[in-house]
Amino acid sequence: MNRRDFLTLTGAAATAGVSVWLPDAAVAAALPGAQPSAGYANTLILVELKGGNDGLNTVVPYADPLYYTLRRSIGIKRDQVLQIDERTGLHPALAPLLPLWRDRQLAIVQGVGYPQPNLSHFRSIEIWDTASRADQYLHEGWLTRTFAQAPVPAGFAADGVVLGSAEMGPMSNGARAIALVNPAQFIRAARLVEPIALRERNPALAHIIDVENDIVKAADRLRPRGGMRAFNTAFPGGAFGTSVKTAMQVLAACDTPGASAQGGAAPNGVAQNGVAVLRLTLNGFDTHQNQPGQQASLLKQFSDGIVAMRSALIELGRWDRTLVMTYAEFGRRARENQSNGTDHGTAAPHFVMGGRVAGGLYGAPPALGQLDGNGNLPVAVDFRRLYATVLGPWWGLDSTRVLQQRFEPLPLLRA
Repeated sequence: MNRRDFLTLTGAAATAGVSVWLPDAAVAAALPGAQPSAGYANTLILVELKGGNDGLNTVVPYADPLYYTLRRSIGIKRDQVLQIDERTGLHPALAPLLPLWRDRQLAIVQGVGYPQPNLSHFRSIEIWDTASRADQYLHEGWLTRTFAQAPVPAGFAADGVVLGSAEMGPMSNGARAIALVNPAQFIRAARLVEPIALRERNPALAHIIDVENDIVKAADRLRPRGGMRAFNTAFPGGAFGTSVKTAMQVLAACDTPGASAQGGAAPNGVAQNGVAVLRLTLNGFDTHQNQPGQQASLLKQFSDGIVAMRSALIELGRWDRTLVMTYAEFGRRARENQSNGTDHGTAAPHFVMGGRVAGGLYGAPPALGQLDGNGNLPVAVDFRRLYATVLGPWWGLDSTRVLQQRFEPLPLLRA
């Protein structure tokens, strides 16, 4: 298989590229920890709301008069709020998610953040990606540490696939992760010269070519046999819709029947292939000005994409084996600014979805009467409790080893 063959897997085959980070196989085999029992047959899909989504206009405390005092211009009018209980509602652009809510397959965790919050985009997302304390600097992403302690099955094509971003985020610095980006410069560098005698002349470039070969091998194991999956699902347009469609094609390739990734017979006729994590990024949430229109458009893209994702996962028979979770570097300040926007803030709600999710409201509603000296919301739920829920109840792992201290999982999953 050549690179062009694999790129037909994506909805943007003309412009996409592939890059991959693969640790040495001998090193990976020696890593401590055991493969989890149910484990990575349960897929995690992370959706990054990049820039810091405004939580108060996403999950709206419409019954609190302070909300409209703080947001005289940009607050969601009460008659437009999609009420989900007597005091809480959703932004009207999230209407496509209401069936998930009614089916109790959507959990909303309110007040998510961490102590001593940092309001720098760069530093705060680093804290989320590495699951560190605010005053702690860790090198590896939290999923990188997970896969080091409990490697994915040998037949998996990769630990994870990243779409919509060139950043590896929680799989940085060590995970076997394929990024569907546009690394044209990388590809050109890898093909500058033939590998003959290259190791003596340019070991660094020879390493690039070695990695290029690993890309092809990993990509080939995610290629649909017999062509692209024809979904009945109608995927939305735009960059996020394309990422959703590509992610679903990757999972369809993982379910190729008949043989394992290593060529042997597979139990139940399903290939022992796959990825443990897909990470999708939706950009544009840094809404310092003119927020209402921008956020409405972004939340519409998000909700349409999630509905298509759910439909495709049901087609694949994977909805009960998939956990979808949002995250972002921070929320926004409670009071609107003078530019009809919001500035960097602290706590925000996040969504968790799936066929085994115990839907409902979790955490605590925004305490608008208890803002700190900078006008920011108090944190009700440490974000690492979300990760502990993934690591423990979802994957059956010891979350304390990965997170370096004990965090109580949230009761988000049905048995």
